[in-house]
Amino acid sequence: MKEEIRKLAKKYYPQIKEHREYLHRHPELSFEEYETSAYIKRALHELGLTITDNIGGGTGLTAELGSGEKVVALRADIDALPILEAEDRSYRSTNDGVMHACGHDVHTSCLLGASYILKELESRLSCRVRLIFQPGEEKLPGGASLMIEDGVLRDVVAIIGQHVHPALPVGQIGYGSGYFMASCDELYITVKGKGGHAAMPNQVIDPILISAELIQSLQSIISRKSNPNTPSVLSIGKINSQGGATNVIPEEVKMEGTFRTYDEKWRKEAHLLINEMTEAICKAHGATAEINIVRGYPSLYNNPDLTSSVKSGISDYMGDVGTVELTPRMTAEDFSYYSHQVPACFYRLGTASTDGRNASAVHTPSFDIDHAALEVGAGLMAYVAVQLSHQLG
Repeated sequence: MKEEIRKLAKKYYPQIKEHREYLHRHPELSFEEYETSAYIKRALHELGLTITDNIGGGTGLTAELGSGEKVVALRADIDALPILEAEDRSYRSTNDGVMHACGHDVHTSCLLGASYILKELESRLSCRVRLIFQPGEEKLPGGASLMIEDGVLRDVVAIIGQHVHPALPVGQIGYGSGYFMASCDELYITVKGKGGHAAMPNQVIDPILISAELIQSLQSIISRKSNPNTPSVLSIGKINSQGGATNVIPEEVKMEGTFRTYDEKWRKEAHLLINEMTEAICKAHGATAEINIVRGYPSLYNNPDLTSSVKSGISDYMGDVGTVELTPRMTAEDFSYYSHQVPACFYRLGTASTDGRNASAVHTPSFDIDHAALEVGAGLMAYVAVQLSHQLG
């Protein structure tokens, strides 16, 4: 089976590459992926698959292969980022200011490639395989949450996600068990004081001074309130006062930041602490505060038993040298919603050339991949799906 899938991945590589280059040339922002969705639908129709579309906010779709009561799901995200592409390549984005800088074009083309392979092996599947093409990973509330509301996890016993990883060369796959990525919440805080002349600070309530104290004090929530064994990050990334000048203290200051952790219970507690500390510090100075904590994606949990099975499949398909254990990271991913509903495994596909080219980080204007990763990614997804169908079907 392994060698057969490798041959099929090689056979379909030209089509997979064509898909990737087309998608890269025609990126669309989150929840606006109408042409992308139509393109995917045409490719799936050519395979004769049963398709469910207009889900997940309108641009998501799924397709199925095989038969049986149980379902193994494979997921790809399809949206792009508001980034102007820097490189002048033949498949450069034709939509200026929008770019597949996070590799979702790669994820989608690999899943299309896996669908070609699985279609040829359909009679040997022990359960159904559901292909999930999900919109809006880059934008709250996250397309995964909307896809779940529309029933994409019905009968699913395991779900697999694959993501580009330019820190690894083609031929290596990164994995991790347990908590693998962090939750991600957005913080919006407005400190309201009393403005006036900067030369007479005794007559004002200085929101800039209060904000400086608040930014420093909020760090004690991480250093003194959280369990040292629970990774947490609280960062203020933006601060702005309107109306201030060298000799003017403004009326208010606006701050924006992020809070991230793996522990969902601690996440709720931290939200309360952020509110309490902000209000207390502002009150102590005679100021008031407006606090808005926007809950983002939850932490991503790789089910240990499923991850063990997937790792075994990766090692078998790639060889032990191609399997790399990764440490958890504080970035976020809306695949996490799936991981709180059914057993899930999210792994990383090496996409850099072995000579170090194409190693630009995701979310940068120069991001690209070594196209050899497409053959690996499509074949591996198909192999893992077949293996899991036999184990779980």
